Amino acid sequence: MIIYEDNDLFIEKEPSEIPWLKIFTKEPYKELGDVPKDLRARLWEVYDIIEFEMKSYYNPTKINMASFANMLPRVHIHVMARFKDDSHFPNPMWGEKLREAKLNLPNEEEFYTRVVKSLNFNK
Repeated sequence: MIIYEDNDLFIEKEPSEIPWLKIFTKEPYKELGDVPKDLRARLWEVYDIIEFEMKSYYNPTKINMASFANMLPRVHIHVMARFKDDSHFPNPMWGEKLREAKLNLPNEEEFYTRVVKSLNFNK
């Protein structure tokens, strides 16, 4: 599900028990170094906004950021709010599940609204 889109980027929600967004460039650049400098700066600005909103809205134990791009060989950044009680913590979400999650998180739609509002304000 795409929660935000502009001329250069889009942001998708990853289906998960935790708040998890993925930032993509519209052009399918293979490596971060292939992304034009201005767009690269915008990519990190968007990451900063998402991280700030995740921290302030969800109060997670930790924010995880990843960009492997082995399975999907194009530039994209994962931003994940992690909690000590999520099913994988402290393992990565791609790692071994350690327990059943007992998370009681606030409404994700409100979070998406906050992210989009911040992104539009910072254009």
